[in-house]
Amino acid sequence: MSPDVVVRIAENTVYMILILCTPVLAIALIVGLLVSIFQATTQIQEQTLAFIPKIIATFLAILFFGPWMLNHLIDFATSYFNQLHRYIG
Repeated sequence: MSPDVVVRIAENTVYMILILCTPVLAIALIVGLLVSIFQATTQIQEQTLAFIPKIIATFLAILFFGPWMLNHLIDFATSYFNQLHRYIG
């Protein structure tokens, strides 16, 4: 396996990580922003108020996007195992 192939695999892996993490992180960011706006307008500075909604939103996002993420991950792994099989065998 040449260094170019290894670099391409690393690039595609990082790209796949970004694709898989984006929906969950975006939802956590939006919920965190909404909670921060709520805290600023009501002047409530409770730490659990910022933490608990993000955990719940992240969990729900994983439940909702989980099958999509798993399908992409399986396709990604299958394609790289097939490529590895071509290089080895």
